[in-house]
Amino acid sequence: MSSSSTPSPGQDRYAASLRLSVAPMMDWTDTHCRMFHRILAPGARLYTEMVHANAVIHGDRQRLLGFDASEHPLALQLGGSDPALLAQAARIAADWGYDEVNLNCGCPSDRVQAGRFGACLMREPELVADCVAAMSAAVDIPVTVKCRLGVDEDKDYDQFRAFIDRVAAAGSGLFVVHARNAWLKGLSPKENREVPPLRYDWAYRLKAERPDLQVVLNGGIASVETAQAQFEHLDGVMLGRAAYHDPYVLHALEAAQTGSPLRPREELLQQLRPYVEARLAEGLALKHITRHLLGLFHGQPGGRGFRQVLSEGAHRPGADWSLVEQALQVTRDQAARVAA
Repeated sequence: MSSSSTPSPGQDRYAASLRLSVAPMMDWTDTHCRMFHRILAPGARLYTEMVHANAVIHGDRQRLLGFDASEHPLALQLGGSDPALLAQAARIAADWGYDEVNLNCGCPSDRVQAGRFGACLMREPELVADCVAAMSAAVDIPVTVKCRLGVDEDKDYDQFRAFIDRVAAAGSGLFVVHARNAWLKGLSPKENREVPPLRYDWAYRLKAERPDLQVVLNGGIASVETAQAQFEHLDGVMLGRAAYHDPYVLHALEAAQTGSPLRPREELLQQLRPYVEARLAEGLALKHITRHLLGLFHGQPGGRGFRQVLSEGAHRPGADWSLVEQALQVTRDQAARVAA
């Protein structure tokens, strides 16, 4: 962080966002998704999809890195294992205005392993430390790490803590811990999010033994109650798939944290309308935004109708906000029939 003695409003917002964040999720947490999540949880810390350092350096930066100012506080998650390239990508991220750069040490996919980054880096703490040191030297925004407890058959807490200690000494003061192992062979990425058992106690123990570190818990958090139970032990929670498939949970959790009243789902969705219409006017197809909205009425009367209308209609040429209004009306009608 900057050495300024008086935090800026942006720094204050970033610090306050530690309690609640939304995980980086490939193919999901693009700028349209993040705009929706920002409405649901105005104070949450949002993360981009993982972007490889090479793509940041050589790719279409507007497409890969562009975001709306209202998305702050916002972190860019980087993939890679070359310290020099990661440092260069981190500088670009800082220049683009990101509040944090996060190194992925948790993704178990075959493609990621082939590139020698993601979860396999849990076996190379010295390399991760070199990466974090290079990134930290390049920028004055926080450099953080998202990791697992270990890989494959790792069951040694001391080995996990040694990884954290080595990387913390290199410059990372915040660790997002997906509290399960990653299996590098034999499980798909989806299975890696569900099959290896959760061990929250490792994250609790890490925070107790290293109180100066910020420890955020990720994995298996799908309800307000589960999330709230973690604050006794940890600095924050990160929601992943739950925030996508049942996004109202994100709103409910922030409301529980801030004491603000719960807002109706339809009211929250209407707040997105100006953004949607602005993007449509630029030529974006409605389907690129509405795919992130399908879970808003999850578990509610009329939720199936809402999803069906959007799924079937958003890909059609000329689809506009009136389709969202149609989906909401179907939802109201179905809910009224259930209530009757």
